Amino acid sequence: MALTAGIVGLPNVGKSTLFNAITNSQVLAENYPFATIQPNVGVVEVPDKRMDDFVNMFHPRKTIYTTFEFTDIAGLVKGASKGEGLGNQFLANIRQTDAIVHVVRCFDDDNIEHVEGSVDPVRDIDEINMELCLADLDTVQNRIGKVAKKAQTKDKEAMKEMNSLTRFKEALEQGKPVRLLDLDEDDRLNLKNYGLLTGKPVIYVANMSDEEIGDPASNKYYQAVKAFADNEGSSCIAICAKMEEELSGLDKDEKKAFLDDLGIEQSGLDQIIQAAYHLLGLRTFFTVGEPECRAWTFHEGMKAPQCAGIIHSDFERGFIKAEVYSYEDLMEYGSEQALKEHGKLRVEGKDYLMQDGDVVFFRFNV
Repeated sequence: MALTAGIVGLPNVGKSTLFNAITNSQVLAENYPFATIQPNVGVVEVPDKRMDDFVNMFHPRKTIYTTFEFTDIAGLVKGASKGEGLGNQFLANIRQTDAIVHVVRCFDDDNIEHVEGSVDPVRDIDEINMELCLADLDTVQNRIGKVAKKAQTKDKEAMKEMNSLTRFKEALEQGKPVRLLDLDEDDRLNLKNYGLLTGKPVIYVANMSDEEIGDPASNKYYQAVKAFADNEGSSCIAICAKMEEELSGLDKDEKKAFLDDLGIEQSGLDQIIQAAYHLLGLRTFFTVGEPECRAWTFHEGMKAPQCAGIIHSDFERGFIKAEVYSYEDLMEYGSEQALKEHGKLRVEGKDYLMQDGDVVFFRFNV
């Protein structure tokens, strides 16, 4: 399932440096606005300790992690909603993503120009949010122009849509993202149809210096971003994009040793990947064994036959049952044989809701 998060922010905040770390590639990351003109797309493995444990237990010939897609979108500037700085093109690229990773500059450096002339992360967030609100307002007003007359004829569906549109318009005119509204079922359906930018979930990424990343709370800029994110119920992750780029060139053992020296449990990059994955309601089930250990992505709320269909459509069409156990039980009992002896291997039918961490063998017949 090709879900993607778009990396956005003002120019020169560290977006492309972060993207280099995400993909371990070298996209253009120069110190001037609009260095990134075309969006760059990278597919990354979702870090998962459970997969590492499966590999240690089964010693498979092949290991496949689940993946997530990131798009690096060129820096937005004031007036982007009106086409400033190639804004229309950039906003269109954001519209194609499912979530937004908003990178904010939280470091001082006289050698790196800030487009506003000073470092003020909350001002920068407000500036981009306003551009997204203005772009959405255009979309909503255009839709109102098409629906209003039909709603006046007491058409029920048109009246429902007008209710949603009116709520969206009032919020956007105040510079309030639509995602912060208390949305009902009709609102959510209409929101999905319009593809509004401010309706997408957001993770704020505070990019700071390597001197401060060991103790983010001591950074006044990070504190401001964290308070802003907490106020709207969003996540805030502290990173040093430059350090993450360097880490991306190391193998797992070298990376762990580097982070241990800094007293950091998990890299900022891994936190971003996992946060984006879960923000979109994505979960993981596993198929394991000596030939292959593999992680599979599914949406929370999917039933066993649907998840079987992720592996192959024949599995869903001819679904009979699913033999399931949990990762936690496997770690506790130490082997599949021990799970069977203790009654921890379950047989589930068509109505079973798959859980994150399920290890499954599907039986089917076509």
